[in-house]
Amino acid sequence: MVELDRRQWVTLVWAGLAVFLSGYQGGILILALPAIASELHASTLDISGLGSVLQVGTLGAIPLAVLADRYGRRRLIAAGVAGFSVANFLSGLAPSLADLAFLKLFAVCFEVLVASVATALFVEEAPPDRRGVALAALALIGVAGFAVTVIAYPLVAPHWRWLYLAGGAGLLAVPPIWFLLPEGRTWQAVRVTQSALRVLMQAPWRRRLLVLAAMTALLNVLLTPAGLLYTIYASDVLHWTPLLISILIVIAGITGGVAYLAGGYLTDRLGRRAPAIALTVVTAAVTSFSFASGSIGFFAGNILWSIFASAASPVFGAWSGELFPTRARATAEATTNLAVAIGGIVGLQAVGRLASSVGLGGAIELGGVVAVGGALLLFLLPETRQQPLPE
Repeated sequence: MVELDRRQWVTLVWAGLAVFLSGYQGGILILALPAIASELHASTLDISGLGSVLQVGTLGAIPLAVLADRYGRRRLIAAGVAGFSVANFLSGLAPSLADLAFLKLFAVCFEVLVASVATALFVEEAPPDRRGVALAALALIGVAGFAVTVIAYPLVAPHWRWLYLAGGAGLLAVPPIWFLLPEGRTWQAVRVTQSALRVLMQAPWRRRLLVLAAMTALLNVLLTPAGLLYTIYASDVLHWTPLLISILIVIAGITGGVAYLAGGYLTDRLGRRAPAIALTVVTAAVTSFSFASGSIGFFAGNILWSIFASAASPVFGAWSGELFPTRARATAEATTNLAVAIGGIVGLQAVGRLASSVGLGGAIELGGVVAVGGALLLFLLPETRQQPLPE
C-alpha cells in the first residue's frame, strides 16, 4: 500500500473528482452515438466529421495549459470542470448535429485541460517510486466516471440528452475544488521565468516533444476512429442492442481496471520505455483484430484492447510527465493531446471516406499499420524511471 500524507490524499480526492466528472461527461458521446446518429439523421461520414470537429477542441486546451504552468494547477482544474459542465449541459439542448459539434468542441477543450493538468499534478505530487501506480489510480477514477454513463445509459436509452443535462451538476463541484484542492508543492518550488511554449522549444525538450507527438498522432490514426465508432460498428454492422454494448463495456472496464493497476505496478519496476513500446504494438494489433471478425472476435478483441491500452495508460502518463520540466509539464501534456487530435482527424476522415468501399471495420483496420509504425518511434526516447523530475 502506498503511503500518502494528508496533502496527497486531499489532492487525490479533489483532483480525482474533476477527472471523475470528466470521465462521466466525456463518455456520453461514445455510448450514445448510435442514438445521436439516428435522432439527428447522421451518416457515417457525418459522424466522422463530428469527431474531427471535436478533435479541434484540443487546440483551445494549449493556451489554458500554459496558464496552468504559469499560475498553478488548482485554478485551471476548477475552471476546466466549470467549462465542460456548462458545455455538456447545453449539448443536451442541441437541436442539430452542427450545434452539438459546436458545443462539444468547447467541452473537449476543457476535458483535455483537466486531464492534462491533473496528470501533471499527479506526476509532481506522487512518491517518485510510485508514479506509475498514481497515474493508474487517476485513470481508474476517470473510468469510474465513464462507468456511471455505462450503467445509466441503458436505463434511459435512447434519451441521450438526459445524460448531458445531468452533467450540469458538475458545477456544484467547482467551489470545493477551487478552495480545497492544494496547489502542487513541486510547481510552487519552481521559479517560472518564461513562457512554457518557449521552454519546450529548447533542447532537449523540443526533440522529446516532437518524437512523442509524432508517435501519438500515428497511433491515433487507428485508436481515435476505433474508440469513437466502435458502438456504431456494434450497432449498425453487428446489430447489437444498447444493453449488449453496455455489457461489453462493463466487462472491458473491469478487465481494464485490473490492467491499469498492473501497468502502474509494471512500469514502477521495469521502467517506461520497454513496457510502452511492447504495449503500444500489442494494442494496435488487437484493436485492428476487433474489427476484422464477427461478433465473437469483436467481443474478444475489445476485451484485449481494453487490457493492453489500459495497462499502457499509466506507463505513458508517468513517462510523459518525467520527460518534461515542471515549468512546462501541463503544456507538454496538452500539446501531446493536440497530436492525438491531429492523428484522430486524419483517421476519422480516412474512415469516413473509405467506409463506403471497404466497410466500416475494414476502414478502421487500415490504421493499424500506421499505428505500429508510430510505436517504433518510442525507441528514440530515453528511459526516465527513478530520475529526478526536471525543473
